[in-house]
Amino acid sequence: MIDRDGLTAFFKTHDIDASTVDHPAVFRVGEGDEFKASMPGTHTKNLFLKDAKGQIWLISARDTTQIDLKRLPTVIGSARLSFGSGELLETTLGVTPGSVTAFALVNDPTHQVRFVLDAALWSADAVNFHPLINTATTAVSQAGLRRFLEAIGVMPTIVDFEAMAVV
Repeated sequence: MIDRDGLTAFFKTHDIDASTVDHPAVFRVGEGDEFKASMPGTHTKNLFLKDAKGQIWLISARDTTQIDLKRLPTVIGSARLSFGSGELLETTLGVTPGSVTAFALVNDPTHQVRFVLDAALWSADAVNFHPLINTATTAVSQAGLRRFLEAIGVMPTIVDFEAMAVV
C-alpha cells in the first residue's frame, strides 16, 4: 500500500502539482475550519460505503453537500448503502477511519471500489483531500485531479447531489 510519501512520489511521477498543509488531526467535516479558511480550493467530505450486495463505494463531495443515502442507490445503481467497516477500509484503500480520501484510490489497483464524485468537485478550480492521513490536506487543480484519476485508471460516476442525478 502506498503511504503519504508514496503519494507525493506518485504525484511527481505523473506531473501532478500538489500543495500540502500539515495540521492537527481532523476526523470529520466541521473540524479544522480555522486552517481550512486560509486554504484555497474546495474542501471535501468522503464516505466509504458498502452496499447490500457487497459492492464497495467511495463518495467524494464538497464538504457542504447534503447526501441522501436513502435516495442515492437509485441514482448510482447500487443496493442499499451503509458505512463500510474500518477493517474493510484499511484492506481496500490502505487508510484508517478519519483519513478517507479520493487519493486512497491509488491503493485499489484492481478497482474493487466504485468512485462517485460530486459534480461540484468535478468543476471546481482546485480540490482539497487528505493525502492518505488526516493530519494534512493536499490541494490539486482540476487538471491535477483528472490526471490523477487517469493515471490510476478510474473514471468516476459524476453526481449532481442537488438534483440527485448522474451528470
